[in-house]
Amino acid sequence: MTNAPEDKPRKDVGQGRQGRDDSDRLVDAVVGPASGLQQSFQRAGRTAGASYTLIGAIVLLGALGYFGDVWLGTDPWLMVGGLLLGIVVGFYELARVVWRRKP
Repeated sequence: MTNAPEDKPRKDVGQGRQGRDDSDRLVDAVVGPASGLQQSFQRAGRTAGASYTLIGAIVLLGALGYFGDVWLGTDPWLMVGGLLLGIVVGFYELARVVWRRKP
């Protein structure tokens, strides 16, 4: 005896007119909201980038201040200064992007 599959005719879901209509509706149900989400991401691109700049400036300048404190022994003043400078720079960039006039 062999373990070969039997040669029975298969009834595929995608065959026939009804299967195509169901799949078209399924594709429309998935693609419709996805295209709206994509448009929202495209509109929010500059603002989202500015928010990442805010977070990055705080983390980067705070880390530089921390390592400066470790190197110079001025614990915690350079880190506090770096965090404050990161907040100022990050919010400046965020405000510049948000309040920019659209062409």
